[in-house]
Amino acid sequence: MKYHVDLEKEGFAYIQLYKQMKKDIIDGVLSCGSKLPSKRMLAEETGVSVITVEHTYSILCDEGYIEARERSGYYVIYRESDFYSAEEHINEFHDEPHREPSRVREHERMKYDFPFSVLAKVMRKVLSDYGEEILVKAPNKGCYELRSAITNYLIRSNGIMVVPEQIVIGAGAEYLYSLIVQLLGENPKIGLEKPSYEKIQQVYEANHVVCDMLEMGQNGIRTSELEKTEATILHVTPFNSYPSGVTADVSKRQEYLRWAEQRKGYIIEDNYASELTVSKKNEDTVFSLAKNENVIYLNTFSETIAPSMRIGYMVLPEHLAQEFDEKLGFYSCTAPVFEQLVLAELLNNGDFERHINRVRRAKRKEKSGHTNIF
Repeated sequence: MKYHVDLEKEGFAYIQLYKQMKKDIIDGVLSCGSKLPSKRMLAEETGVSVITVEHTYSILCDEGYIEARERSGYYVIYRESDFYSAEEHINEFHDEPHREPSRVREHERMKYDFPFSVLAKVMRKVLSDYGEEILVKAPNKGCYELRSAITNYLIRSNGIMVVPEQIVIGAGAEYLYSLIVQLLGENPKIGLEKPSYEKIQQVYEANHVVCDMLEMGQNGIRTSELEKTEATILHVTPFNSYPSGVTADVSKRQEYLRWAEQRKGYIIEDNYASELTVSKKNEDTVFSLAKNENVIYLNTFSETIAPSMRIGYMVLPEHLAQEFDEKLGFYSCTAPVFEQLVLAELLNNGDFERHINRVRRAKRKEKSGHTNIF
């Protein structure tokens, strides 16, 4: 293997190595079942530390590209045939009733709250910088400042390359679901995870959408369920789906993409709270893996900052962004200008990502058994 890490280049060395190895795995240069070099050997070859290689292998393991085998080393487990993998073993969670987040989940959220002092400081700055401009009506897709800040953040965090014109801001994900229904046509049939957060189904059915509930396995929606549904739109929460807790690995995400391509349909990727992973980087989004423009990406700030921050955003493929302007561009933005500008400042000045990194470190320490997390 001839991997090169430029220690003078901006960006972490382990991310450079991760991107090169991931590409070789996807392209088949490193085929399924092949053994990777030891951490020490790869460190010597690339001129980095063993810890750097360990970080790289850890991320590739988290995302389902490789696995560690005790006393044997690391092996590639990714293969394209997994797009149509054998049936997964089924968790018995699918019989549980739908429910609102529990008090336990609320307690978990409160442990990782965004620091109020930081939020208050940024709010004061926005009031000082913008003054009476916060009283002006926002553009229909949302303030350009926030849409621009989100595009830069998505490049840094997920490798999603878009422009502000592809982003629509709204007061929470539920409002955006309604816009998507209107955008994709009358009476669509949408496949949903079973179980899933009940409000997703409620909003769609309130918009006269037929929902086909698709059983979940240990790795996402079961292959047999995808094959038999008549839906042409798939709404998925690939990261930590609620209430099952299932996270789809890269093979399952690729399977979703292949499904949409064959049906000439769309995937709605609801990436709620995905930043709060314990991994050292965000999981690859379905949007970033897509080769065709058939994925709509959604996220919100209600979990990562505060439940009262009822601001969400969706990223549309370019052709749908143009169609949105023509069909739905008359809708006024439902998110307050002041809160949009506050979010833009948090994203631009690094406060948002510093908070996310603190939470991730705390979660990793908690997972490893330490109790003194801050």
